[in-house]
Amino acid sequence: MMKKTILLLLLVTAQISLLHSQEVSVLDFQKFRPYLEKNNDTTYVINFWATWCLPCIKEIPYFQQVNDNYSDKKLKVLLVSLDFANQIDKRLKPFIEKHKLTPQVVLLNDPDANSWINEVSPEWSGALPATVIYNKNFRGFYEKSFTYNELEQIINQRISN
Repeated sequence: MMKKTILLLLLVTAQISLLHSQEVSVLDFQKFRPYLEKNNDTTYVINFWATWCLPCIKEIPYFQQVNDNYSDKKLKVLLVSLDFANQIDKRLKPFIEKHKLTPQVVLLNDPDANSWINEVSPEWSGALPATVIYNKNFRGFYEKSFTYNELEQIINQRISN
């Protein structure tokens, strides 16, 4: 009886874990580009990061906090991982689960970064972290690590525009 109970508990735990695990779409730049070109009344916060980037890891909770605190506003957070595609199951998904990330996460897997970095922003050197914040009236690019207050200030200035 005890073995059946433990087995049942393990199965339920595994199913709950699967429900909370987030699917990560792997996109090349052509499939990713539409995320940078939306023209509606939503403000988009697109953060480029990687699990191996310490400044990125430090600021990720702030993007989660923005996602949570602005869930009733027309704001969408997108986390764009630049990790290696073969590391999705070993590094990226465990990181997402450990930090309980709820914004959409995509993996940008396009090895010819020199062809698309400039399309994200001519100001971008390719360094991480980097963030694009835009809506139909504004587009800002930031090659820096944010604090929550810095993010919130930019968003509050732009979300009402």
